Amino acid sequence: MKKAVIIGSGPAGVSAALYIKRAGNYDVTVISGGVGALAKAEKIENYYGLAEPVSGSELYQSGIEGAKRLGVEFIYEQVTSLSFDDDFRPVIGTDKNEYTADSLLIATGSSRKSAKINGIKDFEGKGVSYCAVCDAFFYRNKDVCVVGDGEYASHEASVLTATSKSVTILTDGKEFSAALPQGVELNTKKISAIEGSTTVEKVVFDDGTELNTAGIFVAIGVAGSTDLARKVGIELDGNKIIVDENMSTNIPGVYSAGDCTGGLLQVAKAVYDGARAGLAMAAYMKKK
Repeated sequence: MKKAVIIGSGPAGVSAALYIKRAGNYDVTVISGGVGALAKAEKIENYYGLAEPVSGSELYQSGIEGAKRLGVEFIYEQVTSLSFDDDFRPVIGTDKNEYTADSLLIATGSSRKSAKINGIKDFEGKGVSYCAVCDAFFYRNKDVCVVGDGEYASHEASVLTATSKSVTILTDGKEFSAALPQGVELNTKKISAIEGSTTVEKVVFDDGTELNTAGIFVAIGVAGSTDLARKVGIELDGNKIIVDENMSTNIPGVYSAGDCTGGLLQVAKAVYDGARAGLAMAAYMKKK
């Protein structure tokens, strides 16, 4: 049975799951890292079919229960990596397992996190990176740092240990909530700034101490849509994933829908995007 994997359990992801499941005999799995922006909405009253306002959490849960009724599987894990196997099928790595798909949908919402550290923006592309798999090669035998405090940061640090001279996770004053990879250092000091001349040279902490480094890899919170897209070469427009009229990215079999593709950040648009993506994914798998 062909398998579709959807990253994200919001309106776009669940809508796609429904359409794929109804389109044929496909195995559909939704990987969810937890509630998204919808579940945090206090009241929704501008959506078709709602006689009375409902909370975002109610609508979110109702969508999931409807998909489960049709046989869609939901897995609650954090996605930390994205790659391809020898047959060019998407391989989705999480904090607990690894999954292979015949078609993949990225529907993780829009990027709302940022590293509010002086110097980060100034050195993007000059020592500041957002993808260890993509850029580890450029930091062979060099000292590097990963900014983050969870599973995503732990994963990126693990990737870098294979090529870098040393790897240090910087939590920027937060507690580290994941397992520390072997050989990786941990620094929990609050960061004041990232400094250098033409490229990154050091991290300066609030207490005045410094740490020399050739590269900074940002991995705050969980891997978002643009983080995952960068790992496999999906085309981006800023923080938006570029898709065609069928929600297909530039990589065959990989689709994206909802807030992460830009446009109107509303439930109605996300559901429509998911429906288009779901139909396209089912057609793609049928042809394979």
